[in-house]
Amino acid sequence: MIVILLALIGGFYGWRMAKKRGGNRLDKLQYAAVYLMAGTMLGLLLTVIIERLI
Repeated sequence: MIVILLALIGGFYGWRMAKKRGGNRLDKLQYAAVYLMAGTMLGLLLTVIIERLI
C-alpha cells in the first residue's frame, strides 16, 4: 500500500513540477513517469525497512 501511495504522489508531484516550469504535455508525462518511478523505489525501500523492523 505504501508503494502505490508514494508512486501516485510522485507522479502527481512530477506533473506539477513540469507544469510549473512551463512544459508541454510530453514534458509533463516524462516528469510524471520519472517521479512515479522514484516514488515507487522509495516506497519499496520504506516497505522493506518497515518489514525488517517488525
